[in-house]
Amino acid sequence: MNKKLVFLDIDGTLTAPGSNVPPESALDAIRKARAAGHKVFLCSGRNYDMLSPLLKYDCFDGIVASSGGYVMYGDEVLFDCPMTEQQKDTAMRLFKEQGVFRTIEAKDGSFCDEGLSDFLSESSGGNSELLRWRKALEADLGIRPMAEYDGRPIYKVVFMCKDVSQLAPAIDALEKDFFFLVQDMAAANCLNGELVNRKFDKGLGIRRVCEALGYELKDTVGFGDSMNDLEMIETVGKSVCMANGSPKLQKMSDLVCPAVEEDGLAKGFETLGLC
Repeated sequence: MNKKLVFLDIDGTLTAPGSNVPPESALDAIRKARAAGHKVFLCSGRNYDMLSPLLKYDCFDGIVASSGGYVMYGDEVLFDCPMTEQQKDTAMRLFKEQGVFRTIEAKDGSFCDEGLSDFLSESSGGNSELLRWRKALEADLGIRPMAEYDGRPIYKVVFMCKDVSQLAPAIDALEKDFFFLVQDMAAANCLNGELVNRKFDKGLGIRRVCEALGYELKDTVGFGDSMNDLEMIETVGKSVCMANGSPKLQKMSDLVCPAVEEDGLAKGFETLGLC
């Protein structure tokens, strides 16, 4: 078997949404895969700060963070692409004018609008990304008030609102340069998604890793669960969606493995002969 590059989403894939503790079965499978010569990368919408607690397990060869905006192999930075000041200011102003709740993500910190926690508490259900934010705010996982934002470079804006019409002004102004990724498993009274630069996505991050390491795309594997994994699923040689994931993404994937809480990642590794 050719040695593979394996890319893992975190929330809803490697861990339960909002958790930083993978099942031991997943960690064991990753260690066995690496011992067999495969390389394993985290590939997440999380910024480096919210992704970094997973690095303590010493199970990963690199990261594709901020939906592809910040890419590392070992200690080497392969790609680093924050928003311009003008882009950031335009997005922030237009979202605020329409009453859209904003969470902005720098490399080393996240900041959210006052009232977001109350807004999320009024909604129920939803996709893994929404569950992650709800849990992160409840557990006080380092997301700071917007009033503390100090101007550091921003890679991504997470938006939450009641109706898609609230996004229209920002879409009109920014669609040329940004994807407006809206999750397809919405919660009651809450639409959520991400503003992601067209210069990067998870799929482009994977391509950059392949180019840097000399791998072909046919020798890549990607595991995900939500629509912010779409570009990863479309890019990799073998795509896997979790059973707890988006029905739309499951239909697009080569393989559906059991849910994250059912040792799904380990079973997926076994099915693909990675460990």
